[in-house]
Amino acid sequence: MRNENPVEAPTDRASVAGTASTPVRFDTKIAVLLRDDLEVWQRLNVTAFLVSGLGTAEPEVIGEPYADADDTPYLPMFRQPVLVFEGTKETLTTAHGRALSRSLPRAVFTSDLFGTGNDRDNRAAVRAVGTRQLDLVGMAVHGPRNAVDKVLKGARMHP
Repeated sequence: MRNENPVEAPTDRASVAGTASTPVRFDTKIAVLLRDDLEVWQRLNVTAFLVSGLGTAEPEVIGEPYADADDTPYLPMFRQPVLVFEGTKETLTTAHGRALSRSLPRAVFTSDLFGTGNDRDNRAAVRAVGTRQLDLVGMAVHGPRNAVDKVLKGARMHP
């Protein structure tokens, strides 16, 4: 079923003031935290991989399918913005620990994944390393806005 009213969002836990021109304010936040020493291509690649995990584990973050004026269909995307942050290796490690302690849905990308070429090898590379020893280069997290803000404390918006 297609949602004809862009402000009406029954499953996104959004607070809406009432008119179509009123911005939608979400109670949740999707954020990606990248290590600040990555090359541009790595930042893009890591971000794409990380956010792909959130939609599968948290289906409520996915909106309705798109269509243009000619009724050509397009895939649905997130129903809310994705905020991208950056920080040092230490900031990322601390944020990861905070996300774990708050049991927030998260995805991780480690430096080892730059040397693999498929999902099976990616999962094996992460599985081979203990939580505290992961060489994180990126993390995605979804949850209540205030909890995600606490996880990201010390990180800065990506330029």
